[in-house]
Amino acid sequence: MRQPLLAFNDKGIYCARANVYLDPWRPVDNAIITHGHSDHARWGHSRYITHHQNIPIIRHRLGDIIVSGKDWGETFTINGVTFSLHPAGHIIGSAQVRVEYKGEVWVFTGDYKTEEDGISTPYEVVKCNTFVTECTFGLPAFKWQPQAEVFNEINAWWAQNRAEGKTSVLFGYTLGKAQRLLKYLDTDIGKIFTHGAVENMTEVIRPMADLPPTTLITRETKKEEIAGNIVIAPPSAHGSPWIRKMSPYVTGTASGWMAFRGARRRRAIDKGFVLSDHCDWHSLLESIKATGCEKVISTHGYSDIFSAYLRELGYDARTEHTQYEGETDEGEGKTPAEKAEES
Repeated sequence: MRQPLLAFNDKGIYCARANVYLDPWRPVDNAIITHGHSDHARWGHSRYITHHQNIPIIRHRLGDIIVSGKDWGETFTINGVTFSLHPAGHIIGSAQVRVEYKGEVWVFTGDYKTEEDGISTPYEVVKCNTFVTECTFGLPAFKWQPQAEVFNEINAWWAQNRAEGKTSVLFGYTLGKAQRLLKYLDTDIGKIFTHGAVENMTEVIRPMADLPPTTLITRETKKEEIAGNIVIAPPSAHGSPWIRKMSPYVTGTASGWMAFRGARRRRAIDKGFVLSDHCDWHSLLESIKATGCEKVISTHGYSDIFSAYLRELGYDARTEHTQYEGETDEGEGKTPAEKAEES
């Protein structure tokens, strides 16, 4: 019996024939990285392979690493195994990894979403035999509104706060969500200010995306300058001494978890906006169907529930344990330097 093309072990998702890991969580020699969130792109590997757009992001986060970049759909072969990267639509530079050997095709999605966000290269359906999928929001309760509707809500909230003389502080994780928020804010309402961690990552991404002007908040920034405008900050800034300069302010969070009743209250947030960089329940099911796969492996999220439902639909579905985090309050994982920067 032939060994599976990809196996899960204590270091990550391993292709033994090629001696390559996909998004490993412990140091390895050869790592293919799907995207820049640090639960997927970790420090310590000898060699990294990723999409070209992801290189400046992971270098910003990980420092001086040995990394080679690939284009979308570009094939590269290691010991007879053919690999290629395809758009995942999760954040800018995020990829699915297609792995083929002797006619057998596996696809590892990393994290993905199918709604076009205007920043990331849109998700691409990749046909395969086995599909390795996240299911961060793998429950029927999760159903996203179209992005345009969510941003209309956000801009109306900002305009109302401004009319009441209050500053709007909107939380979103530093890589991906923050830039998505920035892109669709209505600058006719006012100016956009940023926390240092958001500004630093945004400067890395600016050459690859059309983003509006932002103003970094520093020690010299006066409270009067910020008043009535909007501030984009990481979730860790909530309740910190840094936020006092915004007073009087109103807080908001953009997250898929805002779909859960009580999530906003538990986070002590004034307003919640349901906006995720992951698939909702329907998009997960549609994505799996579109691949034509027979086998599905669910990783992080509601994996047991989701796999059980897939088996009812007739798929050969199972779960595997990983160290990927999905959409977290901590912003998809951060390096120690970023944690210090945000404190």
